[in-house]
Formats: sequence, structure tokens, C-alpha cells
Amino acid sequence: MSQTPFVPGQRWISNSEAELGLGIVVEFANRRVEIRFPAAEETRTYAADNAPLSRVAYEPGDRVCNLLGDEMEVVERIEHNQCFIYRGVDESGEEVILPELELDSAVHFSRPQERLFAGQLDRNSLFKLRVAALEHQHRVHGSDAYGLLGARVQLLPHQFYIASELSQRSAPRALLADEVGLGKTIEAGLVLHQRLTSGRASRVLVVVPDTLVHQWLVEMLRRFNLRFTVLDEARCIDIEESGHENPFDSSQLVICPLSLLTRSDQRQAQAEAAGWDILVVDEAHHLGWSEEAPSHAYRCIESLAEHTPGVLLLTATPEQLGPEGHFARLRLLDPARYPDLQQFLEEEQRYMQLNHLIEPLLEESGVERLAADAQLQSALRDYLGDDALETWLRLPQEQQPEALDELIRRLVDLQGTGRVLFRNTRDTVAGFPERVLQQEPLEMPPELALFDEELPPEAWLHPEKIIGDDWIEADTRVEWLVDWLKENRSEKVLVICAHAATAVALEDHLNLREGIRSAVFHEGMSLVNRDRAAAYFAEEELGAQVLVCSEIGSEGRNFQFAHHLVLFDLPLTPDLLEQRIGRLDRIGQREQVVIHAPVYEGGTSEVLLRWYDEGLDAFSRVCAVGDTLYRKFAPRLLECLRQPEEEALLEALIADTRHERENLELDLSRGRDRLLEISSCHPVKAHALLEQVTDTESSQHLQAFAEKLFDRFGVDIQPHGPDGLVLHPGEHMLCQLPGLPDEGVTLTFSRERALAREDIQFMSWEHPLLTGAMELITQGELGNCTVCTLKLPPLQAGTLLLELVYELNCAAPRYLQLERYIPAASVRQLLDPEGRDLSGALGHEPLNKLLQTVSRATGQKMVRLAREQIVEQLKAGQAAADGTLAKLRDEAVAQLESERGREYERLESLAARNPLVKPEELETFRTETRAMRDALMGAELRLDAIRVILVRE
Repeated sequence: MSQTPFVPGQRWISNSEAELGLGIVVEFANRRVEIRFPAAEETRTYAADNAPLSRVAYEPGDRVCNLLGDEMEVVERIEHNQCFIYRGVDESGEEVILPELELDSAVHFSRPQERLFAGQLDRNSLFKLRVAALEHQHRVHGSDAYGLLGARVQLLPHQFYIASELSQRSAPRALLADEVGLGKTIEAGLVLHQRLTSGRASRVLVVVPDTLVHQWLVEMLRRFNLRFTVLDEARCIDIEESGHENPFDSSQLVICPLSLLTRSDQRQAQAEAAGWDILVVDEAHHLGWSEEAPSHAYRCIESLAEHTPGVLLLTATPEQLGPEGHFARLRLLDPARYPDLQQFLEEEQRYMQLNHLIEPLLEESGVERLAADAQLQSALRDYLGDDALETWLRLPQEQQPEALDELIRRLVDLQGTGRVLFRNTRDTVAGFPERVLQQEPLEMPPELALFDEELPPEAWLHPEKIIGDDWIEADTRVEWLVDWLKENRSEKVLVICAHAATAVALEDHLNLREGIRSAVFHEGMSLVNRDRAAAYFAEEELGAQVLVCSEIGSEGRNFQFAHHLVLFDLPLTPDLLEQRIGRLDRIGQREQVVIHAPVYEGGTSEVLLRWYDEGLDAFSRVCAVGDTLYRKFAPRLLECLRQPEEEALLEALIADTRHERENLELDLSRGRDRLLEISSCHPVKAHALLEQVTDTESSQHLQAFAEKLFDRFGVDIQPHGPDGLVLHPGEHMLCQLPGLPDEGVTLTFSRERALAREDIQFMSWEHPLLTGAMELITQGELGNCTVCTLKLPPLQAGTLLLELVYELNCAAPRYLQLERYIPAASVRQLLDPEGRDLSGALGHEPLNKLLQTVSRATGQKMVRLAREQIVEQLKAGQAAADGTLAKLRDEAVAQLESERGREYERLESLAARNPLVKPEELETFRTETRAMRDALMGAELRLDAIRVILVRE
């Protein structure tokens, strides 16, 4: 509160409603003051003795505007009848006289010195929070792991390596072809998350088969906090009827089924016209192609890819596509590089020769083999040149192993498709569990003998449909399951069956009739209820023992905390079988995965089980050729299913299937591309990146900071276990936080817990709720000025200290990540009245522990009385900051040129040997480097926050 008497015509500003602008005193009587705020067209009446108002008094050097918006610089402030008159000069140098009544009312004080002198003081806790937020933002944005911190995924080296490699390219165009279970969708999601978080992309189109639309929608939201819009024909019509000309322009992130494009030339044209930064196509191996007649679906994607800078294709292992199919996928990524199939096949032969050449070098005896094998040395000279090999041969023996790794990396760079194709296999990625089949032979219910044996084989795989409403009582599978669950009450069990009705009836029986803690999960449930069921199953102590799922349980969910899987029925295709097993057989599974298969002796399901087990070996490992074998042997398999009693037919089928599988797998092993496998994951780089992720996310620091941040904003906080919180909007929040729903949110800071509980959000440094709150502080004025007192014997009472925090501002796009080269988040000064900097003797954190807060009224009075001294200290601080700026710029530019220079040399060397590194990529790199250098050289130190400190007795 100010003691200045209120006089009509004076200008004041509200401390609590700064957005109202400058107010004018209309009337002062009966200890009440009426203030009109013209900019907001509002009028307020306050009690004069405690009005939350500050007198507006501009100083010489300040710039102000009149009612017409004309600007002038204040030269002198004159007081007349307790009102101010300002004398100044306008832009043309003419003298201007401006009464304060004619000041522009639409004024918003945001700079810390403006708010300080206007009396808009913040609490000291907000000042500390602002400084901490600046430091955390700088640390996260400057990390090599920036954009890869916020995903709810396991920290798997091969996935993060691929995401990191692609995120560094100006426009990622790649084929993600990891084996089943290695996470192609997660790799694509990591790339999208990094590009969107860092600002390198803003518009994404994901095109998927119709059956995968929902899975992608949920996966992107739950794992990456990316909210996509699903467009189908009905939704497109609704959007058009609401006034949008192009439905694809209605959202930045869109998922659409491939059929939407293939069935309508209009939708295809609209998708192309919308313009995208990245196109993602899942199940790309389904795009049929031949030189004579590419499929319509292929042509649709080809046209979209031509119009989109970044393209990610997700597909089955390339060998399954055949050379023509493999070429067709690469042609979508770079038609100029892959114009001709025959040329591609010839190049592949040369790369396979190089592939065979590298094999002996990868063995444990690789160093000895190369040192002694003159023929091998001669062959390598053709690729590496004489100098590289001679240098290696002259090295001391103890240095040769590490140097050989570098030679191998140089050979990998020669791999033709290595920069656009990534394929990891289970042979090269460790961490998968052992799988064991437990066949549970059961007696066939007599009720089944009453029915027509001419029913299709698929019907016999689901006997509950044949038996009818009372199947629970008759089906021996139910009896076996109940007995097993009761004998193994400590085990978590996932049960998967084909149909939702089966799952509902089975779970109801287990829960209500048998007293077994259970939950059900099926497509008829809402997403929230599915999450609740999964969360109940994930609870360790009081959670469900068993989760009964329909087929949807085999899509996208991670239940690896369990290791018992019951296949209540068997799917007819190997791919679906693998999807089911893949819910538990995942990297990070600590137990042996036990697969229970209850089948009727002599029945259809036993035939199918034997074909899967003895023919495909599908239960002990992933069968990479399962789909190919199914397509070849499906007619014979169906015949065996129709006649389960014909043992000879089944034995012949199993023998033929096993023989064909062994031949196909032998072909795959012969065609194993070790060069490609090496280029798909660099273990040293990958582990270094994961260390950065772990260090940067630092959950302990994150949780402490997040709790303070949300508390200061007025959010209601309740603990949720040792590493979780429940947040609800508080009654007195400073503002609405983006990402905090009215119903609240439950979150965890533990990655492990987040993976087990998909109903709980994973809080990271990149979570939208946290980043939004941090931006509200660092990009606004909240916490940028405060006043405190300090008792410190070495300093004389009455001494005024000024703590100034300057931020280095670079006018550059966010995606350039210039924070990587800037030495510190901010420059801090602690100035005494003579302008000496005491920051080296008294750090920010130690100072925080010594300070005492003061009331706003006391702080305003202190600032008014010490204004002239504060102005002089600010001038001294700015002069010192200007002197520091040149050094900061030079350090940043030196680091930039060193790092970018090394990377450019590597790219230039690679371009000389690998045609996939094009001149345009080198030019883009040079252009980007120049832009980064110019931005750093143009950086300015901006005063971000002020803390006024009065030393007391």
C-alpha cells in the first residue's frame, strides 16, 4: 500500500489485476478511492488504507505512449498539484509535453525493472522457482537426449539409437524393419516425439491399415502424449459440413486408414494438399508393387511421399518382401536413388560381397585374422585404401582391437541402404526371455459330440459357441483353469481368448462363482474402463490374479510383470499367435514365459497346436517365416483341422512344414546382412545416449521441482505412493495450467511404474503439463521481481544488494537447439551499492537459505525510497553484462564450430563413398551451421529477473 494521497487524474496500477492496464483516479472520498481502467473498460472501488495499488511514476529514459499511440522518451518528470507532467522527445527529436492523464492506458508492465518500480512485486518463492525453471530448461534443451525424455517406453538401446540418428537429419526418410517384437511403432513414436518437441516438425500424417487405427491412436497418446485426430469418411463429412474445406487441415496430427485414401480420389487429393512435415506408413509391406503394375495403394502412398519431406515406413523384415518388394519400399523413400530394379539388384550383390568380407573381422579372432591374412588385407584395400590398412597394421598390438572397430565402422558406411534402412534382430538384441509351452490335454465335453461335424474348422476352435449358453458348466477348459489358478494363487496370469463374450462370461464365473480376483478387458469397454482393468491387474498386492482378455488384449499392451499366458483358444494365424505371446515375451521380462494351451485330446485345437509347435516351432521362439508358411500350407492345414482323426495327414503336413521352415530360415541366415545390423545400432553411442537420458531425467530432482512448481501455482497435491502425485485444480490457482483437466490427474515419476500402470501418466521433463507450467513462468513475468531482507554480519545494516539474472537470448528457431552450445542458462550478478559483484562469494542457493521475505507493502516502500540507487545499480549491472556477452558468444561459437566441423567432415567423407549422402544434405548442413553461428553471434543478454535485498541488523 502507498501513503501517497489519491488525487483525481493520477495514474495507478492494480497489483492484483495488472491486466487492467493503467487506472485513473476518478474520486477519493470517505476513505474510498474509485479507479477507472479505460483499457479494460472496468471501474474498481477500493478501501484507501489497504488498496492493492501502486503509483505509476516514469523516470527519465523510460519510453511512454500517449492516447494516440505516439511514443516519446521521458527527459524530465514534473509534479504539479500532486499529478505528474512528463517532458520528453519524440522519434523526430521534437520536444513533447505529456500530462499523465493522457498516457496510453493499454500498458502492460512485463520487464522486471518496470514491474519493480510499478510495485508489482512477486513472492520470493516465485523468484526462486523462476531461476530454477530457467536452469532446468537450459539443461534439458541442451541435452543430446532432448525430445527423447518424455516417452513412456523402456530404455532400449536400439530404439533410442534409431530415434537419435533420424532426429539429427533435416528430413528423416527411413525404412524401420526390425523383427517382430523389437518395437518399430515405438521407434517411429520416438522420432515423432523428438521432432515435435524440438520444433523440427509440426504436422504429421500417419496412414495405417484400418484395423490398427485405434491401436496407433492409443499408443501415441499413452506412450508419447501426442494427441492425434482420427479421420475416417464419416469424420471428414462432419468436418466439411462444419465449414472446413479440407478435413486434413483441421488438425496438426492426423491418423487415417489407408482405405480412406484408396477409396476416394478426393480424400487423396486433400491429404496431399494439406502439407505434412512427416508421413508415417505402417505395414508398408502390404503395398503391392511390380514394375508393370504398382497397386493403387502403392501409388497413393508414393504420391504423398513425393509431397512430404520426412517419410517413415514400417514393415516386416525385408527378406520376407523379396528383392522386388524391398526395392519398392526404398523407391518410396528416394525414387531418384532407386530408379531401376536391375541396378538395385546389382548393387545389392556388391554389398553382399562386402558383407561376407566383414564376417571374419567380427569374430573374436578378427584382429589375428586380419593381421595374418594377406588375401583379406588385399580385399579390404579395395574398399578402405592402402593408407587406412597400413596405419592399422603399424599400430601396437594392444591398440589394434579398438582401431579395428573403427575400420569396421568405415566399412559399414559403405553399406548402400544403411542410412535409410534400420533392421535389428533378436540375434543382435539381448534381453528376451525363454519361452516354454505347457500343453494341457483335456477330455472333450460330450456336448460337442451332438453337433454337426461339418461345421467349418474355425468354429471348432471356439467350442463355447457350439455348446451354447451353458458352456461354462460343460467346458473342461474352464474346470482346468479354475483348478490351476487356485493351485497357483501367487502367480499373475494373462488369459486371452478370441471373443469379448467369451472373456466376459469366463471372468464373471471366475470372480463371482469361484472367488478368484479377476478383471476383464475387451473392445466393448471404454478406454478408461480398460485402463482401470489393466491397472487392477498390475497392482502387486491387492490386484487381480488374472486378467481375461479378448483378442484386443494382444494388441499394444505390455503385461510383462506377468509370465504365465493361458491361450484359452488358439488363433488361426501365426502372426496373431505371436502377437498374443508378445504381450509377455518382451525385452525386460525377468521370468521364463510359460504358455499354457488347454486343448481337447483328438480335437481340432490339438491339431493346430501341434502344427504351431512341431511345424513352425512358434512357441519356443519367434518364427520369422510363419506368415509365409501359413499362406503356403493353409489349404492342407484346414483339411487337417476338418479331419483331426487323420494322423497321417497331420504328420505329413508337419514334416513338410518343418522342412520348408528350415530351408527358409537357412536362406535368411545366408542372406543375413551384418553390415546392416551394425549400422542399425551402434552400442557405444546407444548406451551413451541412454546415460544422457537417465542423467537428464533425474527423477529425484524432477519430483522435488515439480511439487514446488505445482504448489506455487495453487494446484492441490496429494501423494500417490513414494513416486507419484494426484493433482487437482485448486480454488486459488494463479492461472489455468495447460494439460490439467478439471477431474485431475494421477501421475508417477517412475518409468518402471508408468510402464506397468498405463492408467497413470508418466511425468517427465517433457510432459506437456510440466513444460506448459515452466513456460508460463519463464516466458511471462511471474517471479521476475521481488524484495527480501538479509542478516549477514560481514555486511553493514542498511546496505542494498541487487541480485540480477540475465538470460542469453538467441533469435533462432527452437529446432536448432542452440542451448547445446551456450555455457550456462543465465548470468547472475549480486551487486553492492558501489556496483561490485559479490556473486562469487555468495552463491544463489546459499543466499536463498539466508533471506527473509517482506510484505508487498513494505517491499514497495523500500523500492520507492531506494529507486535512484537501484537505477544506478541496474546501469552498473548492464555494463558488466555487456562485457560478459562477448566472451559467452565466443565460447558458444567455438564449441559450435568444433562439433559441427567434425560432423561435417564425417558426412563429407561418407558422401564420397555412399551415394545416399547427397550434396543437398551437405548444403543443408552448411546452411544450418551458418544460421546457428549467426544466431549465436547475435545473442543478447536480457535482464530476466531482479531481487532487491536489504541488509538488516
